Amino acid sequence: MADNLNNLQADLFKAIAHPTRIAILHFLRDGERCVCEIFPALEIEQPNLSRHLSILKNAGILSSRKDGLKVIYRVDNPQIFELLDLTTRVLKDHWSKREKILL
Repeated sequence: MADNLNNLQADLFKAIAHPTRIAILHFLRDGERCVCEIFPALEIEQPNLSRHLSILKNAGILSSRKDGLKVIYRVDNPQIFELLDLTTRVLKDHWSKREKILL
């Protein structure tokens, strides 16, 4: 059971572990958005964005729906933002301690 949970956690982190995918998640923090809004805001090509969205969707982090010709994406579980916020705090704490050692 523990090995399976470890594998699932690793898969979740692998899905998130790219700067573009983290940027997508931050962009979706305020709610669902159309692909047509995401790629210009992140300044990436649409095929590249589609690949990253697919990885996040396959990992169960995002879901999508059609609205006419538009595809709208949203984060399925808002706790993903807590995870991002926690990693930010861990990094700030790490760098704060590191700076104190270097002084």
